[in-house]
Amino acid sequence: MGAAYFYQLTRKPLVDTLIMLLGKSLENDWKVAVRGTDMAGLEALDKALWMGPEDGFLPHGLAGGPHDADQPVLLTFGTEAANAPQCVMSVHGADVGVDEVAALDRVCILFDGDDEVALDRARGQWKTLKDAGASAQYWSEASGRWEKKAET
Repeated sequence: MGAAYFYQLTRKPLVDTLIMLLGKSLENDWKVAVRGTDMAGLEALDKALWMGPEDGFLPHGLAGGPHDADQPVLLTFGTEAANAPQCVMSVHGADVGVDEVAALDRVCILFDGDDEVALDRARGQWKTLKDAGASAQYWSEASGRWEKKAET
């Protein structure tokens, strides 16, 4: 059974945190699906991932290509990822189900801590997962480094 990790972004932009988490996931030999809510948002992430980081390359692709199943990181807005991920990273408020948390090694929910709508959405997801008995952790970077603030 996996766990959901909630990351409240308040200091670094989404792409920086995503690069860090994707790097750690690939170190664990996990395939990852980055799940967004719209193609424009995923295309912006795709472009940012191609541009960095300077010290390494994160192999990835946008869903819909002929090699989706082979992608270590697949950017998608569907719930079915062709790369059979062990980890799903939700961005821009993408849905994550209780069954997914149980079936995957890890689910990461990244949300903008300065956006009230995003905060409310993350709180709702936390409550839903907690009420279903899923393991969840809440991480904050408010102090300047990532710290675990809560766990179910």
